[in-house]
Order: sequence, then structure tokens, then C-alpha cells
Amino acid sequence: MLPLTDVMATGVHAVFPADVRPGSTVVVLGDGAVGLCAVLAARRARAGRIILVGRHPDRSDLAKRVGATDVLAAVDPVTVGFVREETEGGAGGVAECAGTQSALDLAIDLVRPGGTIGSVGVPSGVDRVDLYRLFRHNIALRAGVAPARRYLEPLLAEVLAGQLDPSPVLSTDLPLDAVATAHQAMNTRQATRIAIRP
Repeated sequence: MLPLTDVMATGVHAVFPADVRPGSTVVVLGDGAVGLCAVLAARRARAGRIILVGRHPDRSDLAKRVGATDVLAAVDPVTVGFVREETEGGAGGVAECAGTQSALDLAIDLVRPGGTIGSVGVPSGVDRVDLYRLFRHNIALRAGVAPARRYLEPLLAEVLAGQLDPSPVLSTDLPLDAVATAHQAMNTRQATRIAIRP
């Protein structure tokens, strides 16, 4: 249940404004805990195809385990072409879960005209948005902090019913006196999320 208070709710919030519907294709940008939870949320929304684009090859198996149908590398020059070809011009929904300039630019490259980007990555170094491109292609950009309490009740019910298990995003657990070690491991991408136990 621990991921419901933060990363799972944020993953749901990335997928909700990206207008993911049953049978649709969604691209999730970011293979951290929020991105992996967005994959879970897309599966929960019954998306037909879930394409995760990330930067950490060691997370590919986990991404597939939680529901990604395809896992691609953000730095691979063929990624944009592959997504556009496979989706016939771009995905209708893109969940941007990284918060970087490169992730936002990639989201705009991967969304189809008339599509929607749900951006929940905390902006870090983002200093420009190609507003004219969004305007010209009628692309909606919805960004903001996840209202975790809004999603908590239904998520909790699904966890308790055995229908949802976000625990795979927790790499390990550590005692309270190892908080600094936990933050260092997450900061250096050696862990996705770490549960702290009293």
C-alpha cells in the first residue's frame, strides 16, 4: 500500500490527463518509480499498448513485468521513428514522468496531432515549451501535481482486492537510520524507490 501515497497516485495522474482509454496506445516517458506506476495505471485503464521510453536498460524487465508491451531507449535515434510508425503518426496519449527538458521535447515529438500529454514530472531545467507547435497541432498539455487523496480510495480498494500490486517499484526496504543511504541510492539510480521501516 505504501506506493499509493505518492508514486502510484502520481502514475495514475499522468495517465488520467493523457486521456488513456481502453484499447488505446500510450507512451510513458521515464522508467523511474512514477513512470513504472504510470505503466501500471495504463494497464489498469486497459490501454491496448503501453510503450515505455526510459534511460535505464536494467529496468526493462521490471517495466514489462508491470505491463509495458514495448520498452525503448530515450537516447536511441530510432525511438521516435519507431513510435510514429507503430502508432501511425504518434500516440494519442503521452505520460511524461521525468520532468526534464528532453522528456518534454520527446513527449511533443511522440504525441499525435490532436493528442494529449499528461506531465507529472517535477520540472527540472525546463525553460521552454514549443507553444506554437502545440497550438498548430492542437496538442493538449496538462501538467501538475497529483492530487493523491483523489485517487487513494479506489486504488486502496484494488490493492486490498488483489487487483493491483504496485509493490514491484520498491527496490528494497531500509531502516530509518539509513535514510541518507536510501536517498543516495535513488539519486544515483541504483534504486527506484526504497521503503523506510521504523
